[in-house]
Amino acid sequence: MHALINKRHFLQAAASAATVLATPRAFAIGNPSYPSRSVKWVVPYAPGGATDVLSRLLCQRLSDRLGQTFVVENKPGAGSNIGTQAVITSAPDGHTLLLTSTANAINASFDPALPYDFAKGIAPVAGVARIPLVLVVNNDLPVNSVADFIAYAKTNPGKMSIASSGIGTSLHLSGELFKSLAGVQFIHVPYRGSAPGLTDVMSGQIQGMFDNVTSSFELVRAGKLRALGVTTRERSEILPDAPPIADTLSGYETSSFYGVGAPHDTPREIIDLLNREIDAALSDAEIKSRIAGLGAIPLHGNASEFGGMLTAETDRWRKVVELSGIRKQ
Repeated sequence: MHALINKRHFLQAAASAATVLATPRAFAIGNPSYPSRSVKWVVPYAPGGATDVLSRLLCQRLSDRLGQTFVVENKPGAGSNIGTQAVITSAPDGHTLLLTSTANAINASFDPALPYDFAKGIAPVAGVARIPLVLVVNNDLPVNSVADFIAYAKTNPGKMSIASSGIGTSLHLSGELFKSLAGVQFIHVPYRGSAPGLTDVMSGQIQGMFDNVTSSFELVRAGKLRALGVTTRERSEILPDAPPIADTLSGYETSSFYGVGAPHDTPREIIDLLNREIDAALSDAEIKSRIAGLGAIPLHGNASEFGGMLTAETDRWRKVVELSGIRKQ
């Protein structure tokens, strides 16, 4: 009789183990009811570009792993503020997420009328990627290095124009930091997005631009623009011939970044589950290849580490905003 009871207990335990293994990870770890419906992944920008590519890659992975659909929802406007505020005011249940970015770190000090406190309103979930910027110039400009560019700007004060994707963007403020550290002057020309600025640099109407490598590296490779240097301290694998600007201009460093946030008070077990899944996705061979193809660098780590990075980036850009003396009007 004792042997029969042990055998029955063994079979019951084996059946339970099989059920756990066959169940999506979301239901085996953490909150057993999450996600209970589709999840909105809010991208506070218009469709297209690296933000959508990164978001759709991760949403497909999360959909496959967690048993519910993760849907990209574009909410552009007001320098990412519309989409960010929509997430901050959503229910803190993990079913509305935000693609956080450099804009959130910049707006904390650049926009004095910001209708929310990003640091208090958003709980950090996971990093996604860091993207170097690159200083590109028109091919006819007689410069071949960052040192040449600085020398040319000093001998032609106020005669050079530098494009950006808009006032208060990382592209704009990277130029302002460069001006301050190099002691040069050039005219800032803001555009509605990166593409029209690059077009005018290629045509010669504008002399140069600080741009994300994701949108400019193909133009450099095609010989339509000249890359003088990248804004990170390491070279970019996608533009290996462009040295760090810091090699010439000590202390210079900027970049763009993307991550994931959730409304404040989202349960820790949901945040930790999402962090584990996103971090694992960034190690997937196919996703790693796609990210590398964009010129981006995966950001690994737990939620607390990503939160520390957000704080550091917010402090970094606050100093740049203060240095530039420019605020949103």
